[in-house]
Amino acid sequence: MVSRETSPRWILLIRSLIFSLGMILATTIVAPLVVLSFPLPFRTRYRIAQQWSRFNIWWLRVTCNIRYVVSGEEHIPDSPVVIMAKHQSTWETLFLNAYLPPLSWVIKRELVWVPFFGWAMALLKPIAIDRKSASVAVKQILQQGKVHLDQGIWVLIFPEGTRTAPGQKKRYGLGGSRLAVHSGYPILPIAHNAGEYWPRRSFMKHPGTIHLCFGPLIQSRGKEAQALNREVEQWIESTVAELSPHLYRTTLSP
Repeated sequence: MVSRETSPRWILLIRSLIFSLGMILATTIVAPLVVLSFPLPFRTRYRIAQQWSRFNIWWLRVTCNIRYVVSGEEHIPDSPVVIMAKHQSTWETLFLNAYLPPLSWVIKRELVWVPFFGWAMALLKPIAIDRKSASVAVKQILQQGKVHLDQGIWVLIFPEGTRTAPGQKKRYGLGGSRLAVHSGYPILPIAHNAGEYWPRRSFMKHPGTIHLCFGPLIQSRGKEAQALNREVEQWIESTVAELSPHLYRTTLSP
């Protein structure tokens, strides 16, 4: 399922620069709008923020020729869920914000201190955790996450905590599975290969088609958090390996 295209480096650089300029311009326009919309209902503020994500996904296709295909849409429910997704790139943060119903993100609290961008993010009901204290962070996820889910707001958690390079994985934290068990809501797992086209810590974007897959809902009732976490991890990692088999040949070999 590899569909990465090749282009001269100087072309990639120019395209990436044009995209970044457009993204910065959109941020300077939309972030203040979200801040100024603070008296409005949450869902109205969120719809404004979604336009920023949708613009950037479109602008990425126009400037860098990065497209996407989605499978497993039939698994997306009409009711709130805990989302646990692979985290390889900035792309999935934009896409999931634009594609799914209103989400509450689990983020590090330092982000909400960034002028305008962070202030706008703070108005979108994130779960801003203190990453210096694991016990405090888990309590924040369980308490605030349950409140959001009961209010009809989905909760998105990247279980690895930070972006990982394609072909690699980090330890899956228990925050998402513990929230699912604590709240009784199911988990919607998500796998993709966006890191091959918009790599982490890289300015360069590479043309091609990102594949994103929504998995079947994984029920949480009657399960222990660790067992549930292993179930989610197995589905995500095996699906990512199918999306990027050239990076997992060693891992998948007998």
